[in-house]
Amino acid sequence: MGEIKKLGFAPDGDGDGGGGFHITIAASTVLADVHLGDSIAVNGTCLTVTEFTPNTFTVNLAPETLRRTNLSDLKPNSLVNLERALLPSTRLGGHFVQGHVDAVGEIVEKRVEGDSLWVKVRVSDGDLMRFLVPKGYVCVDGTSLTVVNVYDEEDSFDFMLVAYTQQKVVVASKGVGENLNLEVDVLGKYVERILQRGGGGVTSQLSSAL
Repeated sequence: MGEIKKLGFAPDGDGDGGGGFHITIAASTVLADVHLGDSIAVNGTCLTVTEFTPNTFTVNLAPETLRRTNLSDLKPNSLVNLERALLPSTRLGGHFVQGHVDAVGEIVEKRVEGDSLWVKVRVSDGDLMRFLVPKGYVCVDGTSLTVVNVYDEEDSFDFMLVAYTQQKVVVASKGVGENLNLEVDVLGKYVERILQRGGGGVTSQLSSAL
C-alpha cells in the first residue's frame, strides 16, 4: 500500500497554463528500481511516474482518468493499493489486469462471516454486468478477486475477502457508500468483440472443440 501525501491541480513546468491534476504518494517496495515513465497502478489505475524520490513518487491524471475512476475521491493520508507493471518473467496468478478502469462501483453492503468479509457492489455502468459471471474474475481497486454472486436485477455483484487479504488491501477499510474502481476481465471483452464482428466461425470451432 501507499499513502497520499499531496494532491491537487498544478501548472506544468513550462508555465503555459496546461498543468493538470497531480498526486504524490509515499511508498516503499514499489519504488525499487523505479524510473521516470514507469507504470504504477494506483487503486487499479495504470499511471505514469513523472517524478520520484527515495520515498515518494508523483503521477499526473488526465481528465478522462478523473471522470472514470475514484481517484478524485482521495484525500491526504488516504491509503491506496499500489502495484508495479508485470514483467514477462513474472509468475502469473489471478487474471490479466491492465490497469484500465472501466467504471466505478459503490459498496452497498458489507457483512462478516467467520473471519471473512462479504462485500456487495453496485456497478455504475449496468452494461458491464454482462462481463461478470459467478466464479469469474473482477479487478476491484487493483485487487484481482473472484466474483461469488451476480445480481443482474440490481446491477450488483459480491465477493468475499479472506482474513489475509483484508490486511493487505484498501477495499476492506472502505465503508458502505464509498466508491471502488472496477476493471472487468478483458478476455470477455475480446470474445464479445469477435462475435460482434461476425465471429460465427470462431463460435462453431469452439463448440466442436468442446
